[in-house]
Amino acid sequence: MNQKIARTSTKSAGLNEQTDKPHILNLPLQETHVDRAPHTYERWLVAKLMRMAGSPPIRFRLWNNDVIEPHEMPARFTVYLADPKALYALVTNPNLAFGDLYSAGRLDIEGDLSELMEALYRAIHQARQKWPRWLEALWRNHAPRATGLSEARENIHHHYDLGNNFYRLWLDQTEMQYTCAYYEQPDLSLERAQQAKLEHVCRKLRLKPGMTVVEAGCGWGGLARYMARNYGVTVHAYNISREQIAYARKQALEQGLENLIEYVEDDYRNISGQYDAFVSIGMLEHVGKENFPGLSELIKRSLKPNGMALIHSIGRNRPMLMNAWIEKRIFPGAYPPSIGEFMALCEHGDFSVLDVENLRLHYARTLSAWMERFNAAEPEISEMYDEQFTRAWRMYLAGSIAAFRAGSLQLFQVVFTHGDNNQLPATRQDLYTFPAAPENT
Repeated sequence: MNQKIARTSTKSAGLNEQTDKPHILNLPLQETHVDRAPHTYERWLVAKLMRMAGSPPIRFRLWNNDVIEPHEMPARFTVYLADPKALYALVTNPNLAFGDLYSAGRLDIEGDLSELMEALYRAIHQARQKWPRWLEALWRNHAPRATGLSEARENIHHHYDLGNNFYRLWLDQTEMQYTCAYYEQPDLSLERAQQAKLEHVCRKLRLKPGMTVVEAGCGWGGLARYMARNYGVTVHAYNISREQIAYARKQALEQGLENLIEYVEDDYRNISGQYDAFVSIGMLEHVGKENFPGLSELIKRSLKPNGMALIHSIGRNRPMLMNAWIEKRIFPGAYPPSIGEFMALCEHGDFSVLDVENLRLHYARTLSAWMERFNAAEPEISEMYDEQFTRAWRMYLAGSIAAFRAGSLQLFQVVFTHGDNNQLPATRQDLYTFPAAPENT
């Protein structure tokens, strides 16, 4: 690790009209050169911070190269703080400051970043049960931003309209899937695992030629193309990301699928008509739990009497707010629901839940594959945006890997239908009659 942290560029990072550059971080980078030794109370603050975090195996190296070792176990990682203000920010609000400081180069680490984050999450999970109320209040995560019609468009623009060239560098090269892959076999490539996910979803929906499907939040349109191409269904796919819709329409035209797919640049709340299947992959996290009743009613009126619905979403084992840094800098408006909140959505519409599958470890592996490709493309990404943007996204990917490994996040696939629908498969045997991952990808 370089003990002297280089200052990074202050170019902005989300598209804006003047610069056409992403705008995720807008933090002034401060001069980090500090000559003085840490005060006694600053060393005490570091020790106190580590105790409150559950004494993870982390040592701190301060701005003058003084080292503070953990008390309860040997250190596996080193966190470097470039200046005293970084320490004060970290102590005041670590949920927000850790990511901001790392992005700005004022905090650096020695060791694997995702493994460090996993160790922190596991230690904090145990320690927070003993936190005093004042500490819970000080370190709390804030409520997510609103997800109404106008706010939702801005939230999605913030994250998904960074440019297709950026995502193309590290997502799969077949359908640009930005959701959890399905590693049904341990040796699958990212491309085959993403294809397996699409097939797994189609099988759960029991799709047949001639059916109609509506998709809420279609990303770059890969699932819609897979359903149309492999199952002969007609798809109406909704999305409010301009960049993604443009890409999806171009791909459908090039693949000769434009007669089976309509990509609609509109909010899911404006879905109309009735369909044999409703599907949403990776959108529920952006809906906001206050909008779950409305989504439930929309699905109820959109499904034909024997229709099937599948929602695939990041979730929690219990209700909890999104990490403050992720919500503020990366995913505005994000709220992964608990399994109970998920089921409340189904209860509101009087739906029968047919299947719940948790793919948590599949998402950890998906993210690891993305991280490997992201790291390989770092010079190009920094050239496209800047080093601060690159560090922020490295932190986001590493923290997400850690959260799924530690169980802080889950990945639910839930299948449901109208409560009085009796035209149902008797077993799940047909889902596994042959491998979901095609051999030729």
